[in-house]
Amino acid sequence: MRKNIVAGNWKMNKTLQEGLELAKGIEAALAGKTPNCDVIIGTPFIHLASVVDAIDTNKIGVAAENCADKASGAYTGEVSAQMVASTGAKYVILGHSERRAYYHETPEILKEKTILALANGLTPIFCIGEVLEEREAGKHFDVVKAQIEESLFNLSAEDFGKIILAYEPVWAIGTGKTATAEQAQEIHAFIRKTIADKYGKEVAENCSILYGGSCKPSNAKELFANKDVDGGLIGGAALEVDSFMGIINAF
Repeated sequence: MRKNIVAGNWKMNKTLQEGLELAKGIEAALAGKTPNCDVIIGTPFIHLASVVDAIDTNKIGVAAENCADKASGAYTGEVSAQMVASTGAKYVILGHSERRAYYHETPEILKEKTILALANGLTPIFCIGEVLEEREAGKHFDVVKAQIEESLFNLSAEDFGKIILAYEPVWAIGTGKTATAEQAQEIHAFIRKTIADKYGKEVAENCSILYGGSCKPSNAKELFANKDVDGGLIGGAALEVDSFMGIINAF
């Protein structure tokens, strides 16, 4: 059975002290509750070890926002998958549209990152999605399919089964625009079919596919009601306890 998941992506926000306060605040808000989803927070690298130490990671999973495409070596400023794993973090966000756009991460680079993440026991939250021009040109299905095929379809069925996918319509991130529930369901179903065509129905049915793109407490319930939408990768709304909890409570 695939899991429902609400994952926060803090991006380049929060000092270490602010991040610790937010993580503990989320933990306090969850105290005594059993949410109907797994909860994950994705923090900047410098926060990872401190946040893991400060909260119960059996209740709140901790993710890095990226890792390097090399195992180790003379790569100043980079952080390897092994380093991420050594902090106690269990997840890593890979292929976010901002990484693809601003830091020119190619499908080949993301393939290497995924292999290294899996080799170090991390669960990748692998992001895919189209920009506005691609959506308007009707190319969104082709774009998303290529992103999955070029970076992930080298994996065995067993390893692919360890991946969480996050579909983010890039045109909806931070713009206030949101894909309609129907648009979200349509492309999530297409992604699941793409996986089924490669790995079979069982692997596809067990794959959690999250929606990321201006997901807020006000629209989360409608988005999550779709049968192929298994939760959200949350940006801005993950930076405050109340709004993040509002999305968790949508399940």
